[in-house]
Amino acid sequence: MYNSRKKPMEETPEEITTIWSCTSETCKGWMRDNFAFSTQPTCSLCGSVMEKSEKKLVILVNNSFAPSKNS
Repeated sequence: MYNSRKKPMEETPEEITTIWSCTSETCKGWMRDNFAFSTQPTCSLCGSVMEKSEKKLVILVNNSFAPSKNS
């Protein structure tokens, strides 16, 4: 039997996050600071310079650059 009752959505935790925003007026590109590959990234959509700013986003943890634990 199909249960058609919608369950209430859980609220996802958000926080003010440092991002890089494209400086081009015609581009809406941005990326999280902890996902950038360089200290001064360029926009991957249009190639323009990016500047640091902040945005309220869902919390994400980037584990790809975490130091490895050698035991």
